[in-house]
Amino acid sequence: MKAVLENYDLRLLKKGLEELQIQLNEKQLEQLVNYYELLKEKNKVMNLTAITEFQEVTAKHFLDSLSLVTAVEPEDLETVIDVGTGGGFPGIPLKIAFPHLRITLLDSLKKRVDFLNEVIMKLGLKQIKAVHGRAEDLAREQKYREKFDLCVSRAVAALPVLSEYCIPFVGEGGLFIAYKAKNAEAECRGAEGAVELLGGVIADMVEITVPGTDLERTLVVIEKELKTPKAYPRKAGMPEKKPLKG
Repeated sequence: MKAVLENYDLRLLKKGLEELQIQLNEKQLEQLVNYYELLKEKNKVMNLTAITEFQEVTAKHFLDSLSLVTAVEPEDLETVIDVGTGGGFPGIPLKIAFPHLRITLLDSLKKRVDFLNEVIMKLGLKQIKAVHGRAEDLAREQKYREKFDLCVSRAVAALPVLSEYCIPFVGEGGLFIAYKAKNAEAECRGAEGAVELLGGVIADMVEITVPGTDLERTLVVIEKELKTPKAYPRKAGMPEKKPLKG
């Protein structure tokens, strides 16, 4: 499928990419626009995003997803898992911008996973797949446990909960990066014990303003220093009901 780029005002997108020092060719720009069109169409029948206007999606989904580059160098990575990906953020924009990445998109709603696999097929993306399941279950499977260089998540959950979902997927020496709101210092302090229990350490908090928006972000960078104890993640539902305190 081919997007007609002339139908869209790409100035915000191009300016944001320039600020993030990301260079996309015409094919990649077309993939982003095609992704937007698929998202907007599917959103009529299922809830994927609360925003559907192109410039808002550009800023609050595309550029926000790609702001990861302020915290890590994608060229240094190979395998990535996006936990609680929803409509495909940040995983699909990262795949479009950095095609060498091998990405797994994880979501607990099968309808969303079906949509994401349709997007992957229609955009012609390779070495990316959407998987249906709960993080607490998949992180116990040998196929996924501690197999990724990077885990990312924009999912809305407290950091101790999100860490229990995500850190078990990361191999020793890898990273978990959580997209959090501004002023995340107190949340990070409260999560230090849980993160340590899971084999990680909070290494950095990168505060940014997403290009073209007033959306302020903190990218919480957690380094995986030790293997996650076999007891974690606990069974489905437990991380939220009884968050780890450490």
